[in-house]
Amino acid sequence: MFNEENVKKSAKELGICMIGHRGYSSKYFMNTELAFTKAAEHGSGGCETDIRKTKDGVYVCSHNHTAVLADGTELVVSDSTFAELTAQPLLNPLTDDVIYLCTMRRYLEIMRDNNMISFLELKGEFNDDELHEIFGMVAEVLTLEKCIMQSDRIGNLLRTRTMFPNMPLMVTFGNGDDPENLKISLEQGFSLDVDYRMVTLRMIREFHEAGLEVALWTANTEEAFKFCKTLGVEYIESDVYGGLD
Repeated sequence: MFNEENVKKSAKELGICMIGHRGYSSKYFMNTELAFTKAAEHGSGGCETDIRKTKDGVYVCSHNHTAVLADGTELVVSDSTFAELTAQPLLNPLTDDVIYLCTMRRYLEIMRDNNMISFLELKGEFNDDELHEIFGMVAEVLTLEKCIMQSDRIGNLLRTRTMFPNMPLMVTFGNGDDPENLKISLEQGFSLDVDYRMVTLRMIREFHEAGLEVALWTANTEEAFKFCKTLGVEYIESDVYGGLD
């Protein structure tokens, strides 16, 4: 599986789909409409984002549990209304662009309009009603086949499988996560989204032999990107590298 010749080839030549991690987030502020559209321009085959719910029930793209506005005000996403969170732009440490918190619906529209795959990571536990709302919106805007739901919470994955049996699912696995999650995922048919620094050839082989896919995160250095390309996985997530690299 480890193949040094793969280092010389592009991800596209190897059949690897490059996923913009929170969009093109090395150059544009993460999880914003700008980061997602720039990832599309950079040639990424998809974008990963993180989903949280506001106090008034709007699903938004936010990795952190808080959002920092342009004047420095920091609001807890789950304790704030969408109007409060968008009363002013977000603080933008990367560019001079005026940016606002992006809704999940807008993110899905960008994925649809650019024929991109959606890696949708759920932050925290979501109940059945919330999962119906989230994936009902996915089905309406994008289609379930173009969306891969990710979570480090096995409960989220199991509940989603029951409600949407044909939807692609991935367990997110990183440092400190329960190794039992890998066993359950193999048994349940969940693909693997794993920190490239923790991945092993055995891990990749087991998931591939079960007919499942493997995604590696987050390859942001040239050495990491070259290493990930040697492993024969389906997806590489990166803040830096896209399909044009």
